[in-house]
Amino acid sequence: MFELMIETYFSAAHQLRGYKGQCEKLHGHNWKVQVYVLAEKLNEIDLAIDFHELKRLTEEVLAPLDHGFLNDIFPFTEKNPSSENIAKWIYDSLKKKLNDTSVSLSGVTVWESEAASATYFEE
Repeated sequence: MFELMIETYFSAAHQLRGYKGQCEKLHGHNWKVQVYVLAEKLNEIDLAIDFHELKRLTEEVLAPLDHGFLNDIFPFTEKNPSSENIAKWIYDSLKKKLNDTSVSLSGVTVWESEAASATYFEE
């Protein structure tokens, strides 16, 4: 089994509704996103998936978030734009785009700072 990872970034602001602390105020992050995929075999040129293709698909998913106010973007109009919910939203969105490839999505990690991240994966 092969596991590959790409890393990309986006910048966005958010507010955590009901937080009762500093993060309830409008603030922003330079978010780091790590995407992990699994492949059982390699293609005819010995790649699981081209890193450029995986990054392109990920950046398509992230485009609506970049330089936005997350609380105004569905589903974060209804759910708190926490790192946990952002990781799951990216995972769900990217899983649909990877449907026609030979890799399966194994996890998405979202970093809101150098010391704090959330990962979403399915069992």
